[in-house]
Amino acid sequence: MNFTSPRRRFARAAVAGLALTGLLSACGGSDSGDDAKSSGPVTLPFWGWANGQEAVVKAFNASHKDVQLKYTKVTDQLTMQKQLTNAVKAGNAPCLLQNTGEYVTSWVSQGALADITKYVESSKDKFNPGSWAVGQVQGKVYGIPTSSAPAFTIYRTDVFEKYGLKAPATWDDFIAAGKELKKHDIKITNYAGEDPSTLEVLAMQAGAHWYTIDGNSWKVDFQDEGTLKAAKVIQEIVDNDLNSKLSFADYAAVQRNYDEAGTVTRQISTWQMSGMVQNFTKSFGKWALAPWPTFNGEAPKTPAGTNQSGGVTLVTEQCKNKEQAAQAALWMSTDAGAVKTMASPETGSGVMPAVADSSSYVPEAIPEKLLGKNYTPAQKVVTDSMATITDDWTFGPNWTAMFTEMQDEWAAVVGKKQKVTDLLAHMQEWTVNDLKQRGISVKG
Repeated sequence: MNFTSPRRRFARAAVAGLALTGLLSACGGSDSGDDAKSSGPVTLPFWGWANGQEAVVKAFNASHKDVQLKYTKVTDQLTMQKQLTNAVKAGNAPCLLQNTGEYVTSWVSQGALADITKYVESSKDKFNPGSWAVGQVQGKVYGIPTSSAPAFTIYRTDVFEKYGLKAPATWDDFIAAGKELKKHDIKITNYAGEDPSTLEVLAMQAGAHWYTIDGNSWKVDFQDEGTLKAAKVIQEIVDNDLNSKLSFADYAAVQRNYDEAGTVTRQISTWQMSGMVQNFTKSFGKWALAPWPTFNGEAPKTPAGTNQSGGVTLVTEQCKNKEQAAQAALWMSTDAGAVKTMASPETGSGVMPAVADSSSYVPEAIPEKLLGKNYTPAQKVVTDSMATITDDWTFGPNWTAMFTEMQDEWAAVVGKKQKVTDLLAHMQEWTVNDLKQRGISVKG
């Protein structure tokens, strides 16, 4: 059930202390980007890594005379973390950069990002609420959403039909189907030992809030009702050996396992299907989509897009031309041609746009080759799921360090060396202590 890119999990971010009058402190720095008073167009350095961005930058430059983007393709998300930290220290951060929501609060804490609220607040209604929330911290906007991540289940129809199973509507159904499949040496899901995002997204779906803001302090709670509800589902899957344990370090092996029906469901978003198409050889046309399983008695709800591919274009504090940078970010996320380029798995990354109504992009973002006769009904599943994305999840100021710590604990859960509740107790204590050591006011 792994959600995050295998390259985006290992960065630690140093977080500045708590300001006396707020939750996040800011630090100054020299400006980057060409001075607006200089002759010729303003040039804005832009760092990113997503497929399709170079084409979008080319289109932007062709249609703008006074502002130009200078694109640098970074290897991956881990590299981005290191390079931005170094650039901020050196005073030469780019004006714009690509990232995902879990790092925004940490970078705001470091003073790396600019508050662009006054430049973009009027465009809020152009985006869906879940995506718009990704670039915000304490009600201020630091980035423009680039993509959303409607989440759903993809499953092997031939295997489910063979054993008289239906697509699981609830997590109880999911576990029951997993037990039946286990009789035939088939796993219903995969838990990579290095990737605790499974716990994160199920907790989020169940209404958990690991970090919240309480006055001028952070409140930490890894043991609330929602998290314990998610832990119960995961524990039952692990205890009954319903999951594969394939590491995404060997990405080809994971994809081969799905292609050969060793594991037969994934909770995913659109961008992950493009990887399936690129790696499969045997199972085209045997997959279908179904809504994300719910907890019993609850309405459908899927995790926030930030956990899978919901991204942002961020403006840095060191940028001299913040307004132009903010407007360029808006253009890349709303221009019809740019959005179409990024939504296609052929010209872009196969991600769903963050715009308020992205239903027209659904046919392009999901691969007919993978789904076969199930392609048309799959479009409704994706469209419906976009209305269930939660927008009330907060990433704390030490998220990257916390997540790294959680990786070790998650590996022990997958290896049956400890219970999920043991992990949660450890993370509660560890996270509170880590924030205190960073000089950040915390309750919990």
